Amino acid sequence: MSKKQFIVIGLGRFGTSVAETLYALGNDVLAVDIDEEAVQNIAERVTHAVQVDANDEVSLRALGIGNFDVAIISIGSDIQANILSTLLVKEMNVKHIITKANNALHAKVLYKIGANRVIFPERDMGIRVAHNLCSSNILDYIELSPDFSIAEIVTPKEWEGHSLKELDLRVRYSVNVVAIKRDDNIEVSPAADEVIQEGDIIVAIGGTAELNGIESLVR
Repeated sequence: MSKKQFIVIGLGRFGTSVAETLYALGNDVLAVDIDEEAVQNIAERVTHAVQVDANDEVSLRALGIGNFDVAIISIGSDIQANILSTLLVKEMNVKHIITKANNALHAKVLYKIGANRVIFPERDMGIRVAHNLCSSNILDYIELSPDFSIAEIVTPKEWEGHSLKELDLRVRYSVNVVAIKRDDNIEVSPAADEVIQEGDIIVAIGGTAELNGIESLVR
């Protein structure tokens, strides 16, 4: 996997967690915040950390923003600063922009000005926790949109010993199997003749309602 360059703007709990994790995974990470203490606290756990006002266009340009593969705008409480930072980063030609939003209207504005993806950390985590609590067979659950999700599902007993072609999940449940986790291995885009085994974890993507149907099946 090739190393990517990330810039994380805003070092609250969410931004700090994202920056540290990306760096731990072997990526180059520039962490940015207007607060000097926040910058000092993370300095040894990212590639570079700088104190910069993310709403200052001259200062942002001096960082070489356009050279980064991904920008994560994680400014939370100050919606105006969040929006302006997103706009400035977009104008500096960052390839992919992920921005934190507080509500649906805020998200709508962010998409309008060029964010590629808008996330709601608290809401998304709430959804994941709720699904995990309701079913011991759902290991992880990410809502990509109100109607579209991805889930990690422990294989139901009745699926064991059958191939993906035999199960025909796309027709039965309108979901696509994108990967199978087996022990320490991950089979991405498994072939139709792949036979499901006991203990396999299915990574499926599809409509939220359809995935919920599988979730009820495996409870």
